[in-house]
Amino acid sequence: MKKLYLIRHAKSDWSNPTLEDFDRPLNKRGEKNAPFMAELLNSKNIKPDLILSSPAYRAKKTATIFSNKISYSSNIIFDEHLYEASLQTMLEILNYLDDTIDSVFLVGHNPSLNVLAFYLVEFNKNIPTCGILEIEFDSNTWRKISKKNAKLISFEYPKKYS
Repeated sequence: MKKLYLIRHAKSDWSNPTLEDFDRPLNKRGEKNAPFMAELLNSKNIKPDLILSSPAYRAKKTATIFSNKISYSSNIIFDEHLYEASLQTMLEILNYLDDTIDSVFLVGHNPSLNVLAFYLVEFNKNIPTCGILEIEFDSNTWRKISKKNAKLISFEYPKKYS
């Protein structure tokens, strides 16, 4: 079994119009929601073997907060291909993961995460900022993950708890 957690970055700050999209930080709500959602996973004893993240500042910050809250001891992999990634790109990244890795946190952006979620499990809702989809695959290899062996396990998001 392989597990994938699609994690949309926490809410970003749009107050500085001179910043490039890539460089936007988290806003106050994002700074509050990311630790809360990470602690939610930690309370369920969910620990990834790998954290993959877009290198955009808001995704990087979200991934780092999650890493710290769950006591993740390995390096976060910041993959430039996850920023504005196509479905094909995300599937290729997942397909080439080492099979010793069973559980992955993928921290990224919409619409990419929405497209991947719809493709894999026909999830047709918007993944809100700091939303988390847990997808399980009936497969022992990442090369063979597909919509045929994917199952949505849970959908968590901050407003569910407010």
